[in-house]
Amino acid sequence: MKTAEPPLAIAATSGCELITADGRRLVDGMASWWAACHGYNHPQVVAAVREQAARMPHVMFGGITHEPAERLCQRLLALVDPTLRHLFFADSGSVAIEVAMKMAVGYWQRHGRPQRTQFVTFDHAYHGDTTGAMSLCDPHRSMHAAYGKALSPQFHTSLPVDAASDARLDELLERHRDTIAAVCVEPLIQGAGGMRFHDESTVHRIAAACHRHGVLLIFDEIATGFGRTGTMFAHQQLEISPDITCFGKALTAGTMTMAVTLANDRVFDAFWSDDTAQALMHGPTFMANPLACAAALASLDIFETEFDLDRVMQTEHRLWDGLANCIGQPGVVDVRCRGAVGVVQMDPKVDVTNMRSRLVDAGVWLRPFGDCLYTTPCLNTPWPQLDQITEAMADVVSSR
Repeated sequence: MKTAEPPLAIAATSGCELITADGRRLVDGMASWWAACHGYNHPQVVAAVREQAARMPHVMFGGITHEPAERLCQRLLALVDPTLRHLFFADSGSVAIEVAMKMAVGYWQRHGRPQRTQFVTFDHAYHGDTTGAMSLCDPHRSMHAAYGKALSPQFHTSLPVDAASDARLDELLERHRDTIAAVCVEPLIQGAGGMRFHDESTVHRIAAACHRHGVLLIFDEIATGFGRTGTMFAHQQLEISPDITCFGKALTAGTMTMAVTLANDRVFDAFWSDDTAQALMHGPTFMANPLACAAALASLDIFETEFDLDRVMQTEHRLWDGLANCIGQPGVVDVRCRGAVGVVQMDPKVDVTNMRSRLVDAGVWLRPFGDCLYTTPCLNTPWPQLDQITEAMADVVSSR
């Protein structure tokens, strides 16, 4: 905290821009950590939230239900893999992961295997900031590494990208089959662990291993959901049906916090058939907040009426064109783009403070971290502004 640069004061937002307190306009290449999928202040979202606020801004979701939540649940279930038929509302992505973990542990408790409480995750994984979610993050490379001794021990291994690493995952699941509840993975793109990509075959290896060993499969789609990878959800590209999946971030188009955890019949029925009548005990105060539901419903309307997912692939091509000049530059380890994500990985670690200030001078807001300069722009960023982002990235890389 002592050495951090003072935060940039933002007074307003407009379209895909941040407006600083002193009147500068910055193209937001981060979409507020991938959440502002339609940019800012979209009139349809603003109108929906305003109307809901006048009618019912919040009501507890314990023993009460309401139309915005019911409608949002049905619309989300209609969009995802049809095996995901049960939805639980949470109030942040991290909490959605916590709920997924409780579902998995609860599943095994109800099958007479209470010792199955541990999880398998992967190198560079990042799953959130609450205590359970922290335990799923890479114990050596994540920002939570310092808290390792305070967290529940989990199993961490490399992604199965080839026969050798596939065998390691298989051996891990076999050796610890009596204690592992589930495998948790970010499909296609690992987010805050370095914006790292893996291909479809890697996720298919994970799913196949889970099937062989009877382990639950959890997809963390908090970052990859809602168009970021080129389909509405990453699991639709994979044609894999996870047992549990989590959505957040862009769910409400960047207006306020809300997330959901979805489960298939296999998981749900374990609770339903429990004659002790013990439900999944979890109750965030603001779960199914009506304002957040209204924003999410408006966002889904925009996806249906205004947005063409082909534009995400057009964005990918444009990111490649704009970042091509970074390839081969001194200190550049890798340049990669997938969907609406563009990454320049560097070695050694970048001077984040210097790079960030130079990007701001170029009229762009990005937040490089570690060895990674990346952009996750709003999905509707106009092409000139997208080019401005990649030009600024290329300039700071070439003149480091």
